[in-house]
Amino acid sequence: MTRPPLNRRLAEFGTTIFAEMSALAARTGAINLGQGFPDTDGPEEIREAAVRALREGRGNQYPPGPGVPELRTAITDHQRERYGLEYDPDTEVLVTAGATEAIAAALLALVEPGDEVIALEPYYDSYAACVAMAGGTRVPVTLRPHEGSYVLDLDELRAAVTDRTRLILLNTPHNPTGTVLTRAELTAIAELAVERDLLVVTDEVYEHLVFDGAEHVPLASLPGMRERTVTISSAGKTFSFTGWKVGWITASPELTSAVRAAKQFLTYVSAGPFQYAVAEALRLPASYFDGLRADLAAKRDLLSEGLAQAGFEVYRPSGTYFVTTDVRPLGTTDGFAFCRSLPERAGVVAIPNAVFYDHRDAGAPFVRFAFCKRTEVLEDAVSRLKRLA
Repeated sequence: MTRPPLNRRLAEFGTTIFAEMSALAARTGAINLGQGFPDTDGPEEIREAAVRALREGRGNQYPPGPGVPELRTAITDHQRERYGLEYDPDTEVLVTAGATEAIAAALLALVEPGDEVIALEPYYDSYAACVAMAGGTRVPVTLRPHEGSYVLDLDELRAAVTDRTRLILLNTPHNPTGTVLTRAELTAIAELAVERDLLVVTDEVYEHLVFDGAEHVPLASLPGMRERTVTISSAGKTFSFTGWKVGWITASPELTSAVRAAKQFLTYVSAGPFQYAVAEALRLPASYFDGLRADLAAKRDLLSEGLAQAGFEVYRPSGTYFVTTDVRPLGTTDGFAFCRSLPERAGVVAIPNAVFYDHRDAGAPFVRFAFCKRTEVLEDAVSRLKRLA
């Protein structure tokens, strides 16, 4: 062949770090705290709801393109009851194959070649690939560690906007840093978007996983933002059924129609029976969501304290289910090399944060651990990690 098989837009993207590190965990028998998936299923009644839908023949054939009406209505009820956001289930909701497809469809629909897309780095790895597939140019704005957490420099964000900027791709609660953007920060972002006539795509999949009194504020709830925001969420992180791949967007009719135009040529439809189950999950009582947060906060504290005892500098997250650490106190500045050697040294797998940066040097010494595991697994991991001290 006269040129490589992979097109140049994707040439920089190979096998994901998650696949590499999960394979390393399997090969070495290490505890996998790298990839962010729970090691237990979610509520039994929701699993049974999926079984019931299968048996009753609901969703076994192609569901409606926008999603089954029961789920779309449950999504709009959720947005209204929790955040005071009113959406029309028929024109302002689109069900997707997880949040990952929602991000891809939104960027493919809204970005043209040459458009600039601002993303907060470190960023979830699919963001870069989706911007590339859309032909856009990603412009990273770096969250930087400060006094035990990661913070956004609003002046740096403002300076990143140019005449070519099409949209801001926002993630809060933020993976991998665990930062939850404050109402004041989000208000400043909203004012910037209105002033510069920008679209915003917000990834809010960790909306229910906030700790220590942190508040999740949907950007679409702020003045001037409902008509220019595509809000993305999913069932996987909230209900611990990541394999079902049920996500959704809420947006104005014009934006929803645009995203649907791209989405229909990706999966078309997916997860028929699971959509009915997720509709029931969104109607679980407040006690479920409170219990989920309390359980994960306790696991966060267990892992964070164990990592600190092992010698890491720990950035305690306000949301998500990841802890970011600095490995420099352990005598290295290379997170990649550290993670590749960690299974042999301590029997644990983690993820180097540098893969989530354009500015690789800025992320070089940082490593991410997932705490969405059973308590006994985390206790075992902490015991193993203490070998590093």
